[in-house]
Amino acid sequence: MGLWSLVFGSWKSNSGESMRVLIAFAVASCLLVPHLLAQQPPRVYTIQELFTRNVGSAEQQNKQFPPHKIIGNVYYVGTESLSSFLVTTPAGHILIDSIYERTVPTIQDSVQKLGFKFEDVKILLGSHAHGDHQEGDGLVVKLTGARAMAMAEDIPPLMAMRSPGGIPRPMYEALHDGSEVTLGGVTLTAHFTPGHTPGCTTWTMKVQDGGRSYDVLIIGSVGVNPGTNLVGNPELVAKYKQSFGYLHSAHVDVPLGSHPAMYRMAEKYALLKPGGPNPFIDPQGYQDEVTIQETAFNNELQRQQKEGPPPPRGGGAGRGPATPPTQN
Repeated sequence: MGLWSLVFGSWKSNSGESMRVLIAFAVASCLLVPHLLAQQPPRVYTIQELFTRNVGSAEQQNKQFPPHKIIGNVYYVGTESLSSFLVTTPAGHILIDSIYERTVPTIQDSVQKLGFKFEDVKILLGSHAHGDHQEGDGLVVKLTGARAMAMAEDIPPLMAMRSPGGIPRPMYEALHDGSEVTLGGVTLTAHFTPGHTPGCTTWTMKVQDGGRSYDVLIIGSVGVNPGTNLVGNPELVAKYKQSFGYLHSAHVDVPLGSHPAMYRMAEKYALLKPGGPNPFIDPQGYQDEVTIQETAFNNELQRQQKEGPPPPRGGGAGRGPATPPTQN
């Protein structure tokens, strides 16, 4: 019997008519809605559209987003378009991404609003060596005395990064693929996902929440910034493909990213309700984001193979809107 025959046939029954109709429509909802959703593939972005989605406007880069618990001992303390994560432990805390130097006070305020002390940050980590993610490292270390750690390949550009306030860069402890950072019984693992920067880092950790264990992953970045020459750099292309290979292989319950748009933070935050399901638990959303990023990469590579490399960036350090310079 067809599904709709079941629905309309129930109207003709003389026994339990209302219950039959309710059950039939419930079955229809269960069968049809997931089917319709499954027919909607992730949106296809160009690399410029992804860049714009991620970095947002100058206001979004600077404006504090309401600090909040994501899951377990992982909290969001960043801005509307630039992520910063606080991982709390009994022995002090771990901060991932200091963002800009000018936004460090915003991060500090967010940490305090959550009921924690900024000076209890003991370890500073980062996603990748671009100013919109790690320019503020020196100031965080100055304020907290935290140990700064970074993937070895990203340390040279991190040390060369300009400090608007003239604050010395931290002396980074070198990490490598698979390095574990442990504090207070909490362990984060560094995964080498190069391409976006030489030492771009994806972080993973296991988090306990509600008696269950969840796999959390923070995407460093696999975006291709506008102006990047892929067709003339097969080594860079190989690095991106290596990174996509790892991201596809990872088991992820809670996807996060160096930009909130990578995991639809604002949309999920709006769904948070006391006692309700945690919208940040989103395995399918993770797979969709990796597909979005990889599709944009492949399409740009194919475009350059047909049309040639993009024009030089003209100095290259600042990419995106002129005020303020952004790097994604």
